Amino acid sequence: MKIAIFGGSFNPVHTEHVNIVRAAVSALNLDKVIIMPTSETPSKCGRLTASASDRLEMCRIAFKKVECAEVSGFETGRGGISYSYITCEEFAKKYPSDERYFILGADMLESFSKWKYPERILNAVTLAVCARADGESIKAPLENFKVRFNARAQVFGYVGKDVSSTKIRALLALGEPPDCLDNDVYNYIKGNNIYALPYAGAVKNMLTEQRWRHTVGVAVMAAENCSRLNIPESKALTAAVLHDCAKYLPADSPLLKGFECESGVPAQVVHQFAGAYVAEHVFNVTDEDVLNAIRYHTGGRIGMSALEKLIYLCDMLESGRSYPGVEELRALFAQDVDECLIAALKHNIDYLTRSGEKIYPLSIETYEYLKGIKNDK
Repeated sequence: MKIAIFGGSFNPVHTEHVNIVRAAVSALNLDKVIIMPTSETPSKCGRLTASASDRLEMCRIAFKKVECAEVSGFETGRGGISYSYITCEEFAKKYPSDERYFILGADMLESFSKWKYPERILNAVTLAVCARADGESIKAPLENFKVRFNARAQVFGYVGKDVSSTKIRALLALGEPPDCLDNDVYNYIKGNNIYALPYAGAVKNMLTEQRWRHTVGVAVMAAENCSRLNIPESKALTAAVLHDCAKYLPADSPLLKGFECESGVPAQVVHQFAGAYVAEHVFNVTDEDVLNAIRYHTGGRIGMSALEKLIYLCDMLESGRSYPGVEELRALFAQDVDECLIAALKHNIDYLTRSGEKIYPLSIETYEYLKGIKNDK
């Protein structure tokens, strides 16, 4: 028989996972594909994660129409960090006389040499690699793989959508339906309240539709960039969904009872302090880093934490924003967060100066401070 393992966190399982398996079955004439959700993945700590039992059930739902697919609880049952070499060696023991494959995407092939004991994996299975739209993008990794391991990888021709599991989780956290989930999987997630932030619905009701769409954009961008700053996904999403929660609250709102803002704060900045107050006193957020990310997301401050920088910049640069210079700032954000923060502060100060609007002094102090550090370096 021809048998393959398709492993992953499946957090959550989406339509492209199923499409990849279907393509592999067709191209390699597979008799069986074992879907193997991980228990824990070493490179994905800090992410919003469904339980092992929920991920197993979601996989059973998603792959139920693929006749030769079988969902395995081997790795989730073992617990701890899941290493592919252990699974592949067990796989080889169970199916010693069969053709054995391990399915992975071309992006994973690029990092394969960094996996734990890659040679032991290759002694147990043949890698089956999903191709990309741009043929050149897989050619180099294949050549590097061949030189590094003196082995071949079996390429099968499936090119699918570029689906981000991180974006899916961010949308689910805010109660927004992603467009790349099986309906039954989505209903399972929604019915079991998986990934959802408890106060997202309340915040949505406090905002206009346009401002909510902005909040969703900030949450998606924050989630997709938090790992590069070593910020837990849940913290990034919490700060993102709450950052504008007080944007439209009148001063006499019962939610702001007891709130006092320092004098001299420009009108466009007040909502950041009010938002932190509401987050703490209404939504019971106690994480001071999250509260500060809300509290300074418009004006900035000296000594901003990684989370504060992330929310400040995502507020300015999320995909719904459109103004002269935003693309240049986004490109800089992808390269260097601190450089982008300096440029973003200057952009805001210049805009307010041209508009004749009052500039929050702390923004100027923060810009001058960061520029001074840069010049000293």
